[in-house]
Amino acid sequence: MRTIPQQYQLVETRLQEKQDNGTTRCNLCLWRCKIGHGQRGFCQAHVNRNGTLYNLSYGIISSISIDAIEDKPVKHYRPGTKVMSVGSYGCSFRCGGCHNLDISWGVSVLDELARGESKEAWVPPQTLVDAAVRAGVQGIAFTYSEPAVWLEYVLDVCQLAHAAGLYTVYVSNSFVTDEALELIAPHIDVMCSDIKSLSDEFYKDICQPARVEEVLHSIKKAHDLGIHVETRTNIIPGKNDSAEEHYRIACWVRDNLGVDSPWHITRFFPAYRLSHVPATPEDILFQAREQAERAGLRHIYVYNDKGCDCAEENQPVEFYLNASAEELHQTKKCAASCCGDEGVLLKKYENQ
Repeated sequence: MRTIPQQYQLVETRLQEKQDNGTTRCNLCLWRCKIGHGQRGFCQAHVNRNGTLYNLSYGIISSISIDAIEDKPVKHYRPGTKVMSVGSYGCSFRCGGCHNLDISWGVSVLDELARGESKEAWVPPQTLVDAAVRAGVQGIAFTYSEPAVWLEYVLDVCQLAHAAGLYTVYVSNSFVTDEALELIAPHIDVMCSDIKSLSDEFYKDICQPARVEEVLHSIKKAHDLGIHVETRTNIIPGKNDSAEEHYRIACWVRDNLGVDSPWHITRFFPAYRLSHVPATPEDILFQAREQAERAGLRHIYVYNDKGCDCAEENQPVEFYLNASAEELHQTKKCAASCCGDEGVLLKKYENQ
């Protein structure tokens, strides 16, 4: 295992590729952003400093909670056990109905980190694992924000978690590269992946370059790499609520993950740009289940009380970490000297 930072600093992005034109490509998610000096990628959590990419959010924790693994939702791996759910900031998508907006997008927090002005909690990997063991949970789940965005931290925590006898869960939109999946696969036990739709137009609405084929490929890739995969579809009225689409999703799960692979059907609740859209009628949820049964799936779960793994009512981070709020929320300035006196520039990666 590489040297793990013991205080906040920018950490080199694990999957990066220098380009001939002076930019550096990030190969964590399928945006594959080409980022110039002083720019940040679409997720805004990775910055280019003189040709090298760094993760701004390594060890930065937005939220922690203790949950049943079934709440992720995961039904067929270690049922009845508990996980410590953790998230950071940043996402490769911009979902119009996001319930974790301040966390998953995290624009203001990532701006503050780039300026060296953030007071968000920084938690070393071993401290997080120790907190999980102390809490008596059996696993650690990376959720609330997209794990690929802070993969460097996820990797370090997962290796320590396994050494401590904990399992690991990765809750993802699956807009992730093969390289990232191959890097993380030995250290992840469970992946809960969204199949938001089988329409390219649906995906383009939340992530311009995204295509259904790419997301499905990543889910199948995770399965083929030996990760236990469960899938979830949040049904939004007028967006992805047709019986025909639900049947096609179920057929894809059957043909690629197996008839015993669980499919979780969740209810949409109004939020953000989709605040005008009503909650999903319950009959649509059960219609989707009927289509899954028609396709031959054996494990279909319908949730009419919640739509996502949200962090709205979580305890403060310090509640779990055996540390004071004052200790955790010191101003974060990078401990390394590579950036020079000018600091991290704030030009955002706007020209995709």
